Amino acid sequence: MGYFSELPDIAYQSPLLHKNSSSDYVIIKNIFRRAKLASYIRGAAFRFDKYVIADDDRPDTIAHGLYGDSGLDYVVVLVAGIVNINHQWPLKDQDVADYALNKYGSEEQMFANHHYETFEIIDDQGRQILPPNLIVDKDFKIDGSALKYPSIRYTLKSQAGHTQLDDKNQYTVLTDNIARAVTNAEYEFTENEKKREINVLKNSYLNIFINDLRDVLKYSNSSEYISPTLAQTANTEVVNP
Repeated sequence: MGYFSELPDIAYQSPLLHKNSSSDYVIIKNIFRRAKLASYIRGAAFRFDKYVIADDDRPDTIAHGLYGDSGLDYVVVLVAGIVNINHQWPLKDQDVADYALNKYGSEEQMFANHHYETFEIIDDQGRQILPPNLIVDKDFKIDGSALKYPSIRYTLKSQAGHTQLDDKNQYTVLTDNIARAVTNAEYEFTENEKKREINVLKNSYLNIFINDLRDVLKYSNSSEYISPTLAQTANTEVVNP
């Protein structure tokens, strides 16, 4: 069973040069029914679990592990919201560096700064002055504690621990290290890691999902309707008298 076998057909006016007449049609799969399917999937979030894609995972191996059928790989892809498998499926760890090197052109550029990410700064009453992980550039700055009245002190929180900042008018990235540099290589690795967590369908909802999928993809009665799995586009080459 495959995803395309579940899609309904559509009779489309033939673009072939060797067609017999302007009324000839070709039967193709209607891939545009996916938009209707995507709306259905968004409304069924309660049926999903979280899954973290491992280095050697593929849609078919995940489907086999979850449902005992590698042919249900399309269920994995659909529920995960993946449209372009080449761009949205995570690379293996060993391939991320090759991808980054190819993208940035050299090791020097690969390890150049992509952006900066802020550290959290709080005052001596525990109030947050600067949120962590904001993406900024090297010229980013904030007002210092010396501009506050009454006098308060700021503390910077980082992986290395807590550091009390000097009482001054301004804090900057380059002088006071209020943000850390993120290289192009680290950025690409982080973006790749974000792709690893996906939604997967709970096994107990599998049969319901497949039946609902078929119902959602079926055509309803309209001027183009032929059957629940076949519709016909208007023939723009036919001229009415």
